[in-house]
Amino acid sequence: MRAFLPSDSCKETQLNAINPQSWLQVERGKISKLSSSCTTTSSSIESFIKVPEPPIVPFFKPVDYVEVLAQIHEELESCSLQERSNLYLLQFQIFRGLGETKLMRRSLRSAWQKAGTVHERLVFGAWLKYEKQGEELIVDLLATCNKCAQEFGPMDVASQFPVEVDGASQETVVTDGEKSLKNVNFWIGDEKIVCRRQKIASLSAPFHAMLNGYFNESLCEDIDLSENNISPLGLRTISVFSVTGCLSDVPPDLLLEILVFANKFCCERLKDACDRKLASSVCTKDDAVELMEYAIEENSPVLAASCLQVFLHELPDCLNDERVVEIFSHADRQQRLIMAGQASFSLYCLLSEVAMNLDPRSDKTVCFLEQLIESAETDRQRLLAFHQLGCVRLLRKEYDEAESLFERAVGLGHVYSIAGLARLGYIKGHKLWSYEKLSSVISSVNPLGWMYQERSLYCEGDKRWEDLEKATELDPTLTYPYMYRAASLMMKQNVQAALGEINRVLGFKLALECLELRFCLYLANEDYKAALCDVQVILTLSPDYRMFEGRVAASQLRTLVREHVDNWTTADCWMQLYDRWSSVDDIGSLSVIYQMLESGEAKGVLYFRQSLLLLRLNCPDAAMRSLELACQHASSEHERLVYEGWILYDTGHCEEGLRKAEESIRTKRSFEAFFLKAYALADSSMDFACSSTVISLLENALKCPSDNLRKGQALNNLGSVYVDCGKLYLAADCYINALKIRHTRAHQGLARVHFLRNDKAAAYEEMTKLIEKAKNNASAYEKRSEYCDRDLTKADLEMVTQLDPLRVYPYRYRAAVLMDSSKEKEAIAELSRAIAFKADLHLLHLRAAFHEHVGDVLAALRDCQAALSIDPNHQEMLELHSRVNSHEP
Repeated sequence: MRAFLPSDSCKETQLNAINPQSWLQVERGKISKLSSSCTTTSSSIESFIKVPEPPIVPFFKPVDYVEVLAQIHEELESCSLQERSNLYLLQFQIFRGLGETKLMRRSLRSAWQKAGTVHERLVFGAWLKYEKQGEELIVDLLATCNKCAQEFGPMDVASQFPVEVDGASQETVVTDGEKSLKNVNFWIGDEKIVCRRQKIASLSAPFHAMLNGYFNESLCEDIDLSENNISPLGLRTISVFSVTGCLSDVPPDLLLEILVFANKFCCERLKDACDRKLASSVCTKDDAVELMEYAIEENSPVLAASCLQVFLHELPDCLNDERVVEIFSHADRQQRLIMAGQASFSLYCLLSEVAMNLDPRSDKTVCFLEQLIESAETDRQRLLAFHQLGCVRLLRKEYDEAESLFERAVGLGHVYSIAGLARLGYIKGHKLWSYEKLSSVISSVNPLGWMYQERSLYCEGDKRWEDLEKATELDPTLTYPYMYRAASLMMKQNVQAALGEINRVLGFKLALECLELRFCLYLANEDYKAALCDVQVILTLSPDYRMFEGRVAASQLRTLVREHVDNWTTADCWMQLYDRWSSVDDIGSLSVIYQMLESGEAKGVLYFRQSLLLLRLNCPDAAMRSLELACQHASSEHERLVYEGWILYDTGHCEEGLRKAEESIRTKRSFEAFFLKAYALADSSMDFACSSTVISLLENALKCPSDNLRKGQALNNLGSVYVDCGKLYLAADCYINALKIRHTRAHQGLARVHFLRNDKAAAYEEMTKLIEKAKNNASAYEKRSEYCDRDLTKADLEMVTQLDPLRVYPYRYRAAVLMDSSKEKEAIAELSRAIAFKADLHLLHLRAAFHEHVGDVLAALRDCQAALSIDPNHQEMLELHSRVNSHEP
C-alpha cells in the first residue's frame, strides 16, 4: 500500500529520533565537526539517525509463491468463466507481495479482459484506471493522433445486462357470456385513466389474475387504485407502456414512482424498462448517491450498476464523501449482491486498497475490510482479508482484535501472518515467545528472508546481526537489514563502513528510506555536500516527501543544508553534470539536474534529461512525471512534440511516438526529433531497410546542434546499428568518437567490436576501462564476463551478484556450469536462491528444464505453470510446458 506505515512497537530497538532544529538553526560554519571531537559519543550520533522497524505489510505472501502461481494457472485452464477474474485477482495479490508492479497490472488487465459479468468489468476497469492515475496526458496525446485510449472509460451499463423476456406477457381475452370487457377504467382520486384490459393484464401475473381471474375486478369496468402510491400521470405512462413497450421522455422522478409500482405488482418488463431508463440518467455522484438507495430498495441491478460505475470512476475522491462511504460500509449481503453481483469481493478489495492508500488507520478502511471478510467465499480470499484487517488493527493499536485476525489468517495457511502475531507478542512483553514463534516457522518450512528479519527484532547483539545477514542472503531486496547494519556501524563511529553498507542496497534499489538514512549519516559526519545530493534526489523522486517519520518536509531540510554548501554557477552545474554523466553516476547526475532546475533556464531540456536518468534507475513513475514536466516547460512547439513522442513511446504507443517525431521534424529539424524517430524505428523493426533508415536518421541528428552528452549517446546508438549490419570498422569509429567526448558507455560497444574481430583480450581490456570509470558498474562486470575464461567469468559474475542481486544472468550461468558438472541439486538450488525473491521467467524456465532433465516431472510442470503466469504467451515456455505435460503420470 502506498501509504501503509510501520507500527509503533519495538521502540527500544530503534535509534532515537532526530531533532532537526538541534543543528539546523545554528549559523553556517558554526557546527563543530563530530568526527574530530574527542567527546563524540554514540548518543550524539543517535540524534541524527533512526532505523524504523520493518512494517507488517498487508500483502498475500505465501511461503512458496511458485506453487500458488502454478495452482492458479492450472485452475485457470479448467475453471468456469465466472471464476476467472477472481483467480487473476489472486494472481495480482501474489505479484503485489513480490513487488512486481508490471506483473500486477497485467494480472488486473487480464481480470478485466476475462470478466464474466458487467460488475467485474466495472470493478477491474476502475482499478486499472486508479492504478494509472496521473496518466491523463497520455489519453489526450493519443486523441491528437486520432486514437481512442478510453479503454476503461464509462460504458453503457444497460446494454451489458440481458433483456428479460416476460413469458407471461401473452394477451388473452376473457369473456363473460356475451360480454367482453375490452377496456378497464382505473380511478385515482377523481381522475379516470382508461386502459386496455388485456394489455394491463399482460404486465404481470397479479394483474392477469385481477383482470382475468376469479377476482371481482375481472367483472368490473371501474377499479380504484388510489391507495397504491401511483399518480394519474404515472398510470397513464404505464398504460402507454403496456401498448408500446416503451418509456419515452419520462422524467426520473416519475420513473422512480413507476419503478416502485412495478415492483409492487411484479411487472418485470416494466420494472426492467424503468431500471434501464433510470440507469441512463445517472450522470453525477449526487445522482448516484440518491438513486443507489432506490436501486437497493427496489432490487434494480441495472440502476445499481450504473451508480456503482459513477462512484468507481471518481476514485479516490469519492471516498471523501461520507454519503458514498456510508453506502459501501453498511451494505448487507443482499445489498452487496444488488450493487456488485458476484464481484463483491473484488469491489471491496479495490475499495480497501484505495482507503488504505488514503489513510490506513481510518474507520472507513476498517469498514471496507470488514465487508471484504463478509464477501470472501474461498479460504484464500478469507486469509487475505483477515491478514489485511489484522495489519490495520495493529496500526490502530487495537491489539486484541489484530491478534484474533492474524490467528485466523494463520489458521487458513498464511504463514506470513505469524509475523503479526510475533510483533503483538513483543508489544505485550513476550519477547522470548516471539523469538521462539519465528524459530518454529524457520525450522518447519523453507525459510525466507522476512522470517530472519522479523526474528532479528527479538534478539540482541551477535544473534541479531547473524539473523540480518541471513535475511540479506535469502532476500537481498529487504532494506531493513542494510539500514540497521549501517546505523549500528555509525554508532561505533565506523563512518566508511556504515556508508558502504547503505551504498550496497542503493547500488541496485533506489529506496527513499535508504536515501533518507544516508542523508542522516552524511549529516552526522558533516558532509553537507553529499547530504545535499541525497536530499535533492529524494525530492526528485518524491517532491512532497517528509523525513523523520513525516515530521519535517524534505524541501525544508534541503533549504537549511544548502546554507552549508558553496553555490554553483550555471557553468559549474553543467561541468558537474558532464562529469557525473560521464562517470555513470546516475544519482549524482539527478542531484545536479535538480539544482540546475532552480536557475529557470532550459527547464524542458533538464526535465527530459531527468527522465532519462530515472528510467535508467528503474523509477518509471517518476520518469513519466519528469517527461510531463518537460512538455509543460518546452520552449518551442517542436521541442514539446519530441517530449510528447517519448511519452507515447514509453507507454507502448510506438507508432504514435513516431508520428510525433515526424511532426517535430516537419516543424524544425532537431537532434532530439531525429534521435527519437531513430530510436523508435530501431525498436519496431530490425530488417536491413529499416537499419539503413535508422543510420540516416542518426547521421542527421548528429548534424544538428546538441551537447556532447546527447551526441555521445547518438554515436553509441549508431555504432550498435553498424555492428548489427556487420560494418565493424564504421562501428568502431562511432564508439571511438563517442569516447572522445567522454561517453563512457561506448567502451561496451567497442568491446563488442573487438570480440567480433576475435580479439577477446582487447574486449576484456575495454570492459575493464568501463568498470574503472563507471560508478554504477554491475552491468559492466556482467558484460566483461563474456570475454574471459571460466574462472574469471565466475569472479565477475559473483561481483555482479554482490553489486546487483536482481540481475538474473549470473544465477543462470552458475546453474548451467553446475549442471554441466553433473551437480544437478546444486544447479537447481542456485536458481531457487534467486527465484525465492524474484519472479523471473528465465529463471523458472531454466529450473523447469533442469527438473525435466532429472526426471522430476511434477516440479518441472509446476515451474512451467508459474512461468506462464508471468508471460502466458512465451513460445519456448509453452513448448516446454506441452512437452512436460505429456510426461505427467
